[in-house]
Amino acid sequence: MSQALYRKYRSKKLSEIVGQAHITRLLERALKRGAVAHAYLLTGPRGVGKTSIARILAHEINNLPYTDESTHLDIIEIDAASNNSVEDIRDLRDKVQIAPVSAPKKVYIIDEVHMLSKSAFNALLKTLEEPPEHVVFILATTDADKLPATILSRVQRFNFRLIGEADVVAHLRAIAEAEHIAIDDDALRLIAEQGQGSFRDSISLLDQLQHVADGAITAQLIEESLGLASAQDVDALLAAAAAGDIAAIVQQLGAMEHNGVPAPIAAEQIARNIQRSAISHPERLALLGPLAKVTRSPWPYTSLLVALTSQANIAAQPVATAAALSGNSAVKPANSPAQAKEPALHETPQVSKKSPETPAASPRAHTSAAANSGVTSTQKPSVSIKDDKSNAASSASTAAPAHNKKNKEEKSFAWDDFLAPLKESAAGAHSILAKCKYHYDGAALTIYAGKKFAKNQIDKALPALAESLQTIGLPDIEITVLATPKPPEDSQTAAIIAMMGGGEEVSL
Repeated sequence: MSQALYRKYRSKKLSEIVGQAHITRLLERALKRGAVAHAYLLTGPRGVGKTSIARILAHEINNLPYTDESTHLDIIEIDAASNNSVEDIRDLRDKVQIAPVSAPKKVYIIDEVHMLSKSAFNALLKTLEEPPEHVVFILATTDADKLPATILSRVQRFNFRLIGEADVVAHLRAIAEAEHIAIDDDALRLIAEQGQGSFRDSISLLDQLQHVADGAITAQLIEESLGLASAQDVDALLAAAAAGDIAAIVQQLGAMEHNGVPAPIAAEQIARNIQRSAISHPERLALLGPLAKVTRSPWPYTSLLVALTSQANIAAQPVATAAALSGNSAVKPANSPAQAKEPALHETPQVSKKSPETPAASPRAHTSAAANSGVTSTQKPSVSIKDDKSNAASSASTAAPAHNKKNKEEKSFAWDDFLAPLKESAAGAHSILAKCKYHYDGAALTIYAGKKFAKNQIDKALPALAESLQTIGLPDIEITVLATPKPPEDSQTAAIIAMMGGGEEVSL
């Protein structure tokens, strides 16, 4: 029976360990000085060498040669996953009192130590704190966060890292040459990628593939064997999302599903591609959040489709202006065919109330330059959202719109009538708006939310506010929402408040 490659090529000395030099250097230095601790904790991801180093360290502490098959009466391995009761630890506590048979130290390796029960940890604590002079504990775990602080404070801790892809590829190439396995560089990189920083997983995958390959191992063979999407398929999906081509996304995902590529694996491959190309394509980073939800979804392919098409919708719009990026946006309808065809810089969803005879116009967003071009609408209200991070002085200058629009006659505004429809369409915003102050000058409605949180909640309900304006017969009114309190109408009072660093005028 042939030996598994990961066992055959397991390191035999600390100097042979690859990718964990920050640990092996410290241990080698301590062993040369004879500074052996009474307890070590090796923690990190699976398959990165914790158990190998634990065994090597146990043998080098006792100056014993190590092979994968070697056993010694004074080196005891315990699997905490199956020996995790308090009785098991009490038995261990009794045995540690017995002197070593022939080695200088009796070494206990407790693997997956986080699996011990709470009572077992309590039983181990006293022995770990004051072990007999002849005993050394080496604890290994993938989840150190589950260990009690009392245990962590009594050990020398070493944190293992995931192995870099270049180190994995180099190690796999050395094994492949030694085993006379024909494999190309692309395939080696793909194996390293699928191993996710684990030597053991990567070597096991190479071992598996050498038995299914009819000739050289290629990237295509690996993709077919593991049910992966091809690199070309992933690139095509991202290109379609960048181009806003939803039809191409749907077609590509359908082909991948037909070929048996699991959606979570496809999402993981896409995410890796995005991470690798983050510098050249930073706009793709927004996809990582939706992609992370694919694995947990009961309909993973549907979630993957939603994630990619949402990116496609964003990609279909030109890059937002600096004003849009800072939180300013304006929603205004197009009232001419030429304007309607022009792509929007920043879309804001808006609910439209349609009559059977006349379909509502679809509003589009414009930059401030478009707003200044004189285009107005008589069908839909314009909604502007201002991200107010200014101080009281700037809010004082933007407040009291009547002072800046003296050519417009002050008109009354039915605030209660405006709020009434919102009780059903936007109940959360209604409760906030009921406490807000406002100013209406006949052409624009300014709402003073007072706080950033309140402004954000109102911003979310802007389509409902637009519908409410239509209901009360004011379809062409611009809404501006500010996070500041309403400044006083009196300019002198406003100036004083500005000098004081902000505030609100209160009627007594």
